[in-house]
Amino acid sequence: MGSLLPLSLLLLLAAAYPGGGRARRRRGARAQGPGGSSPAPSETSAPFWVRVRPGFKAVQPGGSVWLNCSTSCPLPENSSLSTGLQRGQMLSGPGWVSYQLLDVRAWSSEVRCFVTCAGETRGATAKITAYKRPQSVILEPPLLVGNEYTLRCHVTHVFPVGFLVVTLRRGGRVIYSENLKRYTGTDLANVTLTYTLPARPRDFWKPVTCHARLSLDGLVVRSSSAPITLTGLAWRPAPKALASTSIAALAGILLVVGAAYLRKRPLVQTEPE
Repeated sequence: MGSLLPLSLLLLLAAAYPGGGRARRRRGARAQGPGGSSPAPSETSAPFWVRVRPGFKAVQPGGSVWLNCSTSCPLPENSSLSTGLQRGQMLSGPGWVSYQLLDVRAWSSEVRCFVTCAGETRGATAKITAYKRPQSVILEPPLLVGNEYTLRCHVTHVFPVGFLVVTLRRGGRVIYSENLKRYTGTDLANVTLTYTLPARPRDFWKPVTCHARLSLDGLVVRSSSAPITLTGLAWRPAPKALASTSIAALAGILLVVGAAYLRKRPLVQTEPE
């Protein structure tokens, strides 16, 4: 009798909670991962950024520049710079490294900064442009030879010449433009543009100007000459042979006229009154 009492209590408890065992089994199934093992916690590296400043820099040929490479990585494993330019000093601090680049002569250079953080490497890019604004843009006074003007424009000490565009304007309108991309030199240079313009009365007293423009990866540098006015009184150079012939002809005419005058004068004086 005593052994039947505990058994009766167990049956009563099972009847009162019919889904208890199943609920426990479901909770146990949910707690298990695929294959019956517990899922491992996800391992994702924290994102970080890399920046290089300035992102674009223009210097004169032979100049130097400082670039700063910074990152948000708290413990960078490595930092490096990829460039073909000559390096100078290097300074560093928490989260940043500054590099000095010397004797920049290429018109365009690309520099890349790399940082490794938690086994991942990221980079940023900067561009450096070397250029020299024209020292002067000079338009010579036009020469009128026959029915044509000869215009000459001088652009001095400019670099890089291959990215130079020289334009002539008359009264604000473009009359000629030339792109000098065929020049590939890496030194300062002087450029002279010669252009022949028909002489028309309607163009007299209109100003003519010469313009030089450098276009370098979004950087545009402009220079221009003082205006020159077109007139019909421009200097007309004559060949030496033609000038000598004209002088000789004029001298001959004067001699003939003078001789005729001398022969005629005595006759007039000897006529009777």
